[in-house]
Amino acid sequence: MEFFDLIFFVQDNLTVGGTPGGVNLPDAQEEGIDIMAEFIKGSYIYIPQIILSIISVYIFFERTQAINKAMKEEGNFMSQIKEYINQGKLDSARNLCSTTKTPVARMIEKGISRIGKDMGDIKAAIENVGKLEIYNLEKNVSFLATASGAAPMLGFLGTVIGMVGVFNSIKKNGPDLTSMGGDMMLAMITTVVGLIVGIIAYVAYNTLVARIGKVIHKMEARAVEFIDILETPTN
Repeated sequence: MEFFDLIFFVQDNLTVGGTPGGVNLPDAQEEGIDIMAEFIKGSYIYIPQIILSIISVYIFFERTQAINKAMKEEGNFMSQIKEYINQGKLDSARNLCSTTKTPVARMIEKGISRIGKDMGDIKAAIENVGKLEIYNLEKNVSFLATASGAAPMLGFLGTVIGMVGVFNSIKKNGPDLTSMGGDMMLAMITTVVGLIVGIIAYVAYNTLVARIGKVIHKMEARAVEFIDILETPTN
């Protein structure tokens, strides 16, 4: 119990007399300092949770922007590619792909660069580029899954530490609600914060996964369409 005794010693000394120095203040000011002291007591739980929430929100918006860019495509992109290929204007087709700057365009550009080789080589080249694009789209998304599980676990850790503090107060002072209140507040607030952060990260993760799935479906459809263009004989 030495570890917990050390924690409780630090916690108790934060709120002696309502202030770190034990100075009596007016009730409103003393209450404000007590609340701040209670927050400081749980900072070793709150701070990691806050960091997880900030990183999760940043990843969500950053990946959302990247996915939005990946979803953009000119309506006549594939029809232009088909026209250029049928006319033998491969340089024009590659230039169109390089200026479009989407995962689909980069896949098609790699396929165009392999025209003249075996169809299996073309498909393999497109598939390899597609895998790389999917990897780039999924970058850092797994962190959200980790945060959705880690934040509630940190909250439960704070709950356990708080409840141990409650029993420690009962052992020292008996069932005194005044001495138990701070530890009970720590136990509850850390759980609430952890669940909120976990829910945010969980929703963000599933939202991004669903949107990435739509991009992957689009990439597969355009790759099949491109192969069909190459396998269809020109008139």
